[in-house]
Amino acid sequence: MPLLDHFHPPLSKQRHWDSFHGAWAEAIARHLNEDLLPDRFVAETRVKIGNQVEIDVATLEESNREHGASHDGGVAVWAPPKPAVSAMLDFGDLDVIEITITNDDEGPQVVSAIELISPANKDRPSHRRGFAVKCASYLQNGVSVMMVDVVTERRANLHAELLALLKLNAIAPALAANDLYAAAYRPVLAGHAGRLDIWAEVLTLGAALPTLPLWLSAEMALALNLEQTYLAACTARRIEA
Repeated sequence: MPLLDHFHPPLSKQRHWDSFHGAWAEAIARHLNEDLLPDRFVAETRVKIGNQVEIDVATLEESNREHGASHDGGVAVWAPPKPAVSAMLDFGDLDVIEITITNDDEGPQVVSAIELISPANKDRPSHRRGFAVKCASYLQNGVSVMMVDVVTERRANLHAELLALLKLNAIAPALAANDLYAAAYRPVLAGHAGRLDIWAEVLTLGAALPTLPLWLSAEMALALNLEQTYLAACTARRIEA
């Protein structure tokens, strides 16, 4: 299924982009839960439609399951290609503004987050900064991140915004303001410092989407086939090439 432009005619007049993005997030979660994730993990979608639209998929590790032992033997763990960029990290000077609530019963812990970028994420400096800070906070806590940007109606690059916030001057793929892209980030932490590995692919309208590593830990990656999930979402919304 070639990547389509969901934000300009003719498709924008036939289908609402937010409905499609919601379907895509659900297709990703279904693919993870049914085909990829070990038993002790679960993927959930979170869709917020308001002043700032957020559509993402979180992968949770259930540390205190009550319904039997986990079974990971049949999981196809992936050995991805080397990252396009590997840069040293220092979170010591990063601004953090957050509220945390701790549950002593050891509830599910977020281990990875997949962000489907929306027009609202890109429309003004405060939204772009807020999105980058959210992703940086995930990375600072050892949570891997993947972001996918297929928004064609606004020029802004949140992949570049995140690297700038982290003060990484590395030359990485997909940094131009009008690039569409998919990028995966693996934090390998040691205190405030560590390393950030980046896999990034430029997306092209009319071309297939890539497969990227979804990191459940610094050592464990699964192959997330964005093309397969995109096709499933298009099928669910009766969108044809």
